[in-house]
Amino acid sequence: MMEDGDQLSLTIAQIVQRLKGSHLHSQLERQAKECLHLPEIKLQSLKEDVRSFLKTSGWERKLQNAVYRELHVQLPPSLPQAPPEHLKEPLAYMRKAQSSWEKRVFKSLNSMSSELEVPLARMRPEEERKELTNKWNELGTDEPDLSLFRPVYAPKDFLEVLVTLRNPNHESNEDVNARSHWGLIQVPLSVRDLPQLRAAYSELSLTVGQVGIDDNAQIHPDLFESEYVQVGKKVVMEQDSAAAQQYSRRGCPTGLRADLWALTLNSINQSQDLMHYEQLKAGVIQHSLLVDNLFYKDVKLTASNDDYYFVFEDFLYQVLLCFSRDTAVLEHFKNNSATPPRSYIQGKAGDEECAVVYPPNGVIPFHGFSMYVAPLCFLYNEPSKLYSVFREMYIRYFFRLHSISSSSSGIVSLCLQFERLLQAHMPQLFYHLRQIGAQPLRIAFKWMVRAFSGYLSTDQLLLLWDRILGYDSLEIVAVLAAAVFAFRAENLMEVTSLPSAEAVLADLSTLKVMPLIQIFLFATAV
Repeated sequence: MMEDGDQLSLTIAQIVQRLKGSHLHSQLERQAKECLHLPEIKLQSLKEDVRSFLKTSGWERKLQNAVYRELHVQLPPSLPQAPPEHLKEPLAYMRKAQSSWEKRVFKSLNSMSSELEVPLARMRPEEERKELTNKWNELGTDEPDLSLFRPVYAPKDFLEVLVTLRNPNHESNEDVNARSHWGLIQVPLSVRDLPQLRAAYSELSLTVGQVGIDDNAQIHPDLFESEYVQVGKKVVMEQDSAAAQQYSRRGCPTGLRADLWALTLNSINQSQDLMHYEQLKAGVIQHSLLVDNLFYKDVKLTASNDDYYFVFEDFLYQVLLCFSRDTAVLEHFKNNSATPPRSYIQGKAGDEECAVVYPPNGVIPFHGFSMYVAPLCFLYNEPSKLYSVFREMYIRYFFRLHSISSSSSGIVSLCLQFERLLQAHMPQLFYHLRQIGAQPLRIAFKWMVRAFSGYLSTDQLLLLWDRILGYDSLEIVAVLAAAVFAFRAENLMEVTSLPSAEAVLADLSTLKVMPLIQIFLFATAV
């Protein structure tokens, strides 16, 4: 085991190493050199004067935000001799399941390529490049014929894989008794129970003012809102990522949400974001990828048919096509149980030197993937800003929703937590649904794998995502899923089949997120 001091030293060394090659590092160096000409910089106190200049000119805060981001996206420090795959995912059976799933998905993509005679990638002819450049802002008007394309997989296919997960070292008894787990997920992972959740989410308690709840017994809504907005403006003005994240726990006021989210994610370097986005756009115009058709198809099947999101169709194409070309996304595979798929240059199959990651970002889209982007379109109308915030949301949170891992924010833990919460606090409901063949997870899984995007009304979804950012965890998604079942329990006790249970839970667009979460967490008898 590492001592605390050694762990801290290793963390600092890793962060310094990662920041050394960054754009921020070169900017800091340039600022430090330029300030040497200022009259207030004295030779005898050079180090202190330069530090003082960087602090007063705002560069120290930018460095703090960059360090804060690194602490969120990098792996926790560990012994240097641990193999990389153990750092990505410590449990061997999870690694094996993820590897098997990846092979299945990539095989499906290759089969589609062969059947439809569409190459995985090709250079666009000059005429096509010109045409695409001209219609970049209206990509939805003239998409290719998509009738033969199908999503590589849907959430229900992924659920079937999770249901079969078993720890070979864990002996499970198939007989149902009072202490067994009645749900579909049968792996022994540690998830928090209700008392632990109450302690962890104390800022959401009934006595604390929340954005997303109109009235509160102890704080007059007008007074709370006015004072809370003033604090939010101050947080934005201070440009402090840690403060923005803490503030988001109680929800973000509508007018400040875009700035607070960008600040929490440290997506605030607009000139650099714009340059990166333009480079990705050039890549889209240069080459056509098979996955482009999957993105087109997905947007057509989901966002285009959604009352809230259909107007953002062009934005979604722009962001998703650029995302598939972004090799910077590959960085997150260091702390992801998944491994980016690899293909071979034509005619060089089997030659490892000719193996390339495909698609370039290592992420194969599935049915519903575009819904990770759609809600962000309400916050950002500048494509480069929208792109930078989405990418950061993806590499911090969303990737965990479609990869098999033992992470507490991973989809396996969320499913298990949902089932345990429901079984512990609504055992009659859980048992009834199980007996009629309507396992609750079969209904809730599609909500959780999309973090409820496309199921809640947008204003309520953004309130939920405030808390994901604020607590730096997807755990609240599982809590809400259990709270929805608890809210509709009376109707669900009357149903006699899976279709009728699905009908009771078909429309979540009228639900209010924060009252549901509060009641489930803080007004449920333990």
